[in-house]
Amino acid sequence: MSITLTLQEAAAERLAQHLPASSLLTVAGIVPAEAAAAYASPAVTATFVGASTADFALLLVDNSFLAAAGGAVAGAHFSAGDVLRPALEQAASAFDAGVLGELREADAAGLLQDPATVVFELSDGGAPFGWFAVRVRDNDAGPSRGAQDADVSARLGLISNVEMALTVEIGRTRMSVRDALALEPGKVIELDRSAGAPADVLLNGRLIAHGEVVVVDQDYAVRITRILDGAEGTF
Repeated sequence: MSITLTLQEAAAERLAQHLPASSLLTVAGIVPAEAAAAYASPAVTATFVGASTADFALLLVDNSFLAAAGGAVAGAHFSAGDVLRPALEQAASAFDAGVLGELREADAAGLLQDPATVVFELSDGGAPFGWFAVRVRDNDAGPSRGAQDADVSARLGLISNVEMALTVEIGRTRMSVRDALALEPGKVIELDRSAGAPADVLLNGRLIAHGEVVVVDQDYAVRITRILDGAEGTF
């Protein structure tokens, strides 16, 4: 139970760090499910499938920041799922290898009423910013670890041909919406990385390797210099 709770806490921390809010978010702690259940807004839900299955629900007090984070102009349609998916991918990475399913806007009452669900309050330093509910379900507690690993490998083999986004990142920074809207040609953005440092290679938003940027036939490419193991491959 304590190991599972540690994974849930890690998932909540990673979600808070990567939500595209205008202010830094933190996990204020575990709260009763009623704190989130009393909030009427539909939740953004998703299920992660790997060695264990985890159900997620994210409830936000105010989701107006999503339009700006998604680059939408006033009156234009944007997908909240597309904007929130990178943060939920980071939360799912706490559970090691697996696949995060489709994000949906749905009623999370059933999840919140389950005693196995843990609810974390997200805070921007003032009133609650939202709540993140996590329920972990063991796929099968009966077989041995070797049988479980074989079963996981077999199930993951079913999606081996699914295309995933491979991204090379040379650095990142945080800025306010005001600063982002003020960007113009010639503007220099300072990144959190020194010149010559290795680039990060991310698979669906998860750090898996380091490499160096090279030029091949006038096209940019990346030469892998180090593959990270499961413990290191977090971001």
